[in-house]
Amino acid sequence: MKKKIGVVLSGCGVYDGSEIHESVIILLAIDREGAEAVCMAPNADQMHVVNHLTGEESAGEKRNVLVEAARIARGDIKDISTVTADDIDALIFPGGFGAAKNLCTMAVKGEDAEVHPEVSRLVKEIQAKQKPQAAVCIAPAMYAKIFEGESVSPILTIGNDKDWSQKIENLGSKHQVCAVGDFIMDKENKIVTSPAYMLGQNISEVAEGIEKTVKELVAMA
Repeated sequence: MKKKIGVVLSGCGVYDGSEIHESVIILLAIDREGAEAVCMAPNADQMHVVNHLTGEESAGEKRNVLVEAARIARGDIKDISTVTADDIDALIFPGGFGAAKNLCTMAVKGEDAEVHPEVSRLVKEIQAKQKPQAAVCIAPAMYAKIFEGESVSPILTIGNDKDWSQKIENLGSKHQVCAVGDFIMDKENKIVTSPAYMLGQNISEVAEGIEKTVKELVAMA
């Protein structure tokens, strides 16, 4: 039976949802490792909508995170509220600003952010069952918020960004500098993280780190 790897999407598009390159690389890497991706997303409105041609906010426009994420998943996607740790063998989060806007609010509130309750629930369920999980790009910062004030103190990376690495440290997690083509393994907590487009200058660089991350994740599952 194939291992089932949960992939939590946050919309569709780097500025207000999941980073599409990162998401597709993750899905491809999971398949190449002989595992099955189980895509999911919160059924909630996006924080806002950004015109990806201009980079400007589309005032007054609303989009649903689950509906938009379904574009990446080719329609095969679940509401995250219906998924438990018993349904999957591992969990991974692509980056994109949606991870810091829709899955949590760190993009606007920093260390005072809130995490979507279903995202926090599933991450903690996975951790409690000692199943592996991973996050790339900006998504690892969310883990620092999820485990703030708890006995779990993850070792994470978002590359070498001083502002975001300081946020991670301020929340009680540990940050390690990491090259785009590599990953950081927190063996104790079974969490793998990689910088992806926080550092990557092109899709090939990003793919190198993500593919290594997925390989480790599936091997641990």
